[in-house]
Amino acid sequence: MAKGHRIKAVDPGSIGDELGLEPGDRLLTIDGHEIEDIFDYEYYVGSQSIVAVVEKGNGEQWELEIEHDYEDLGLTFENGLMSEYRSCKNKCIFCFIDQMPKGMRETLYFKDDDSRLSFLQGNYVTLTNMSDRDIDRIITFKLAPINISVHTTNPQLRCRMLNNRFAGEALKKIDRLYEAGTPMNGQIVMCPGINDKEELERTIQDLSRYIPCMESVSVVPVGLSKFREGLYPLEAVTKEDAVRTIDLVERWQKKLYQAHGTHFIHASDEFYILAGRKMPEAERYDGYAQLENGVGMIRLMTQEVREALKDLKGDDREDELSIATGCLAYAYLKGYVEDIGRKFPGVKVHLYPIVNEFFGERITVSGLITGRDLIRQLKGRTLGRRLLLPACMFRSGEEVFLDDITRQEVKTALQVQVDIVKSSGYDFVNGVLGLSRQEQDCCHGEYELSEEEIIYE
Repeated sequence: MAKGHRIKAVDPGSIGDELGLEPGDRLLTIDGHEIEDIFDYEYYVGSQSIVAVVEKGNGEQWELEIEHDYEDLGLTFENGLMSEYRSCKNKCIFCFIDQMPKGMRETLYFKDDDSRLSFLQGNYVTLTNMSDRDIDRIITFKLAPINISVHTTNPQLRCRMLNNRFAGEALKKIDRLYEAGTPMNGQIVMCPGINDKEELERTIQDLSRYIPCMESVSVVPVGLSKFREGLYPLEAVTKEDAVRTIDLVERWQKKLYQAHGTHFIHASDEFYILAGRKMPEAERYDGYAQLENGVGMIRLMTQEVREALKDLKGDDREDELSIATGCLAYAYLKGYVEDIGRKFPGVKVHLYPIVNEFFGERITVSGLITGRDLIRQLKGRTLGRRLLLPACMFRSGEEVFLDDITRQEVKTALQVQVDIVKSSGYDFVNGVLGLSRQEQDCCHGEYELSEEEIIYE
């Protein structure tokens, strides 16, 4: 097996380019250390002066003395982690991957539980796949934050929920991270009758002891598809469950804010929609630390839409378009469209909630809408000049739905221009109005667009 890590690309004008490094070269060591993975690389390359050994494509080895002002070397490796991905060893009773039908693309069935992806991409990990050495490296390299799928702090119950006899013992790793001052975030997938009520109370109380290192914890409802034959019998979250969970969470928010100045525990937007409750005010989200778990997306979107519209001067432009979304956020998007219509009465918008027939009607988020459901339900509908779709419907960085249908195929099937809308409420308003980048800068001033796909689901 070849040693080192093969370089896939070298950024033009970078330090690596100036040193004569090329695609196909292999990085062997830095300061005498063999590089295990991306964490080793980032740690050792972070010194102002390093000695790297590189093997060229012809087998010749170069020893390079590099001095830099903590700049990136401009190297991209063939494997993003510089190591194999670690798959999940658990068999969680609520795992959505187990609830997918056969015949989809192979990558959708891969269950990752890789702590490195927690730092690089924000993934949540159970800690069951981590050794003591992994924890040592996190502490030594000062990596943060680590996102942890906790679900329950009852060791016996956690073993049962994760179907892993070591899952309860893995909770002790949180103690080590806390003692080292490592920032953390937590996640609880709430399953009615299993880890709710008293068990949820216990979990919140236990995790609150890790404040301030444990910075936030989200509670999200279990997602159930129609493909659950042979799986653990779970019940969907009802309105009554949602009301009870919100009441419990908000009681703890008040208590913890008084004691620590943070609300800490947050129920996802879906709970508030199921309960028919108003979304919390912006201040209660503590800076929106849990957007990736659907916590505060609606509040932030509402805030950004209002800010975007406040800066725009209405006019008599005319346009007709359509928007497709999951059922969960339909009512909120309807309100945004009405707000836009008051300033731009000539812009006619057809808003369509897409029922998830593929996974089942209990799945209501936009991110799990398939291309085939979209086409089937929009066929023959009035779509106007263009169709807006949220970026979360597509595979990250690509234009492909979960079922491998592409944006081009949707365009061809529906005979309409398809525009993908990213990120924020600003993007939503700009997308509906079809503003050019120059018009956006003129009307809104400068603002930063988040790269996270947190569109309106």
